[in-house]
Amino acid sequence: MKNDFITVIGGGFAGVEAATQIAKRGIKCRLYEMKPVKFSPAHKSENLCELVCSNSFKAARPDSAAGLLKNEMEALGSITVRCAKATAVPAGGALAVNRDDFSEMVTGEIEENPLIEIIREEMCEIPRDGIVIVAAGPLASDSISEDIKSLCSDNLSFYDAAAPIVSAESIDMSRAFYQSRYDKGGEDDYINCPMNKEEYEGFYKELINAESVILHDFEKNKEIYEGCMPIEIMAKRGENTIRFGPMKPVGLVDPRTGHRPWAVLQLRKENREGTLYNLVGFQTNLKFPEQKRVFSMIPALKNAQFVRYGVMHRNSFINAPRVLTHHFNMKEHPDIFFAGQMTGVEGYMESAAAGIIAGINAAKRYLGEEMLLLPEDTMLGALSRYVENTETKNYQPMGAAIGLLPPLGEKIRDKRERYAVICERAMNSLGKYLEENGM
Repeated sequence: MKNDFITVIGGGFAGVEAATQIAKRGIKCRLYEMKPVKFSPAHKSENLCELVCSNSFKAARPDSAAGLLKNEMEALGSITVRCAKATAVPAGGALAVNRDDFSEMVTGEIEENPLIEIIREEMCEIPRDGIVIVAAGPLASDSISEDIKSLCSDNLSFYDAAAPIVSAESIDMSRAFYQSRYDKGGEDDYINCPMNKEEYEGFYKELINAESVILHDFEKNKEIYEGCMPIEIMAKRGENTIRFGPMKPVGLVDPRTGHRPWAVLQLRKENREGTLYNLVGFQTNLKFPEQKRVFSMIPALKNAQFVRYGVMHRNSFINAPRVLTHHFNMKEHPDIFFAGQMTGVEGYMESAAAGIIAGINAAKRYLGEEMLLLPEDTMLGALSRYVENTETKNYQPMGAAIGLLPPLGEKIRDKRERYAVICERAMNSLGKYLEENGM
């Protein structure tokens, strides 16, 4: 006999969105939140949906990736977008909130919902009976993290050590070329960004002197660096260290010169469509403006658009392509769903978006209905597919980015105009899908 409720673990952005979607469909929800019984090192307030970093939810423009994501979420009845707009503060083109007012408003609405029961205690294990959504967040407690690790067959990371990602269209291919080392592999597996001796030396000097992010006390752990040495730390070991490491040119020939370059940055596909590329071996803890400044010194990346900067911090997330389906439930345990940053989406709104999809799909599974899979040309659909289908071997979190969406059939040179058409296409596609599915 199945439970007459769905369990949600975690009262952050993903958890409250999931609980709201479950209740919206007439199903009882038990929402577990360990505060105030226990706090993570970053949390201080007893309220749900506490903002621990910035109070900004990124761009509000409808022709931007962040703006599109929020518009799609709003179309699905997002509680966080609605409360954010109600508690907004002036922030130029961004949607920013008064953090206390925002959390209080969300908490109040969840407390007043008759179908949602908030249980203030730490959940140390994931229930194996009934339908469950794990939205424990990037700072999940040790006990629940260990249970997740066991459940996911050790496919759980505790530190986000990621290299930057750039859009394919922004790479200067007149200064780059396709080739795998020694021609092993597909002919377009890698894009190579060569540098001569003078270019490399200038880049190296700026790299070792660039400003890094200061880690929080709870992030100062040697485990951060065990598997992924930051490129700037490696470079400080000697001028040729990275030239014989991530930037080694062996097995490559620059077709412009007919010779092996002095140094090479390789870019690897981040998605199947080849619209995003990862800077191979460039895990970094540099501040975002410094990444833009220094990495753009590589000739082929002079005008690169960074859709995600490299990060290195405490962040629990699962290897979603191995563990989850695009519905956000587990392949081996289909009654257990994951939502939020734990799935490998990055950002407040992205986490909330994952909660919306997980909540809808958990409710649909409970009701015996076909689960949701939004069109691939929507931001929500693209993020869902990234979680399941990303090509990268070293899965890392991703936020909303226009590069995740399929390219247009037509060529539009102006980027702002192109983005506007892509976003309009997404909203039309979402509207049609929701109408066809009675949502």
